[in-house]
Amino acid sequence: MRSVEEQLAAITANAAMPAPVRIAISESLGLLCAEDVVAETPLPGFVQSAIDGYAVRAVDVRGESGETLAEFDEVTLPVVGEVSAGSHHPMRLQPKQAVRVHTGAPLPTLADAVLPLDWSDRGERRVTALRAVKSGDFVRRVGDDVQPGDVAVSAGAVISPAQVGLLAAVGRSKVLVHPRPRMSVVSIGAELVDVDRDPGLGQVFDVNSYALAAAGRDAGAEVHRVGIAAGEPRRIREIIEGQLIKSELLVITGAVGGAAGDEVRRVLAEMGEIDVERVAMHPGSVQGFGLLGDDRIPTFLLPSNPVSALVVFEVMVRPLIRIALGKGNPRRRTVAARAIAPVDSIAGRRGLIRGQLMRDRETSEYLVQPFGAATGAQAHLLAGLAEANCLVVVPDDVTHVRPGDIVDVLFLARQA
Repeated sequence: MRSVEEQLAAITANAAMPAPVRIAISESLGLLCAEDVVAETPLPGFVQSAIDGYAVRAVDVRGESGETLAEFDEVTLPVVGEVSAGSHHPMRLQPKQAVRVHTGAPLPTLADAVLPLDWSDRGERRVTALRAVKSGDFVRRVGDDVQPGDVAVSAGAVISPAQVGLLAAVGRSKVLVHPRPRMSVVSIGAELVDVDRDPGLGQVFDVNSYALAAAGRDAGAEVHRVGIAAGEPRRIREIIEGQLIKSELLVITGAVGGAAGDEVRRVLAEMGEIDVERVAMHPGSVQGFGLLGDDRIPTFLLPSNPVSALVVFEVMVRPLIRIALGKGNPRRRTVAARAIAPVDSIAGRRGLIRGQLMRDRETSEYLVQPFGAATGAQAHLLAGLAEANCLVVVPDDVTHVRPGDIVDVLFLARQA
């Protein structure tokens, strides 16, 4: 039986980023930048006011005895005009004059400071300065933010909302990025029917393709849900080959157990390398991973049980997607929490028990309520996982967690 770490190492060793594509910056959020974006023009491109106030010459509002509030003698200047943000009409300031300016407005020629509204009597025709200003106060000079030749966004950076704004500010409408990895999800099983049909005796809805497609999108992948692949082995092979040519990641559920699973694995073995081996975890110990097709596409075989499939996806598949997106830490956030109910686990396997993570209002300590611990619910029930916001991690060598014990918890809340 392979350990979780060994299986995860074999999987992540085959992580690869999709080839770069140039896309609109409005679609680039969260993607890995594939180029150094160099500014060609300064930002800002003209001298502008950083605040609502009055453009002045600093020498005109320094007073006679100094610049401190206690020493400053009030100065009154005529207001000879007004400049709004976006104005295309240049103005020239004469000595002993002021011009009303708005935030972002171009500064009149000869003005070298802005007197804030709060430092004045807010006069319309004449303004009285209540405090002194120095040259450069409340002024944004050319290139204060970005100079020509500066790298606005570096290759390898995950593009944030602020960087999208910076790309727009330096005049870039498109940027070269590694796109989201394309993931296809296929369900296999003679008992499966789609959700828009009524299941007959012995039939069940295809839960996995919907759940795993949603999990893939949550992880950041571009997902194509193929749905149920049925028919002869040759037909199943055609479906899978069709997905390999347009995917960076393939997830097949329901192909790791029973006679039907053996048949599917024989088909897959003809297309590349596939390894099905028990992994020391519960649920989801039976799983498979391999590289299929000429492009050696990472392919996962997940259990048919929805809870097991989702847990395996969380532990094994999600990190591969996050690495392809350039995330520095591809794993979920782990916190230490105090169990408030007992938990039983299988000896020799890492337990991944669904639960509800909470925080004590008085002590701010994390507390976790394992689902099923007190009610006797089974690990395979999907309703419990739907209510869970965490997975309680029980080490391989621990078979029982008592109330009050500290455990590691994988926090399942959505993240970028």
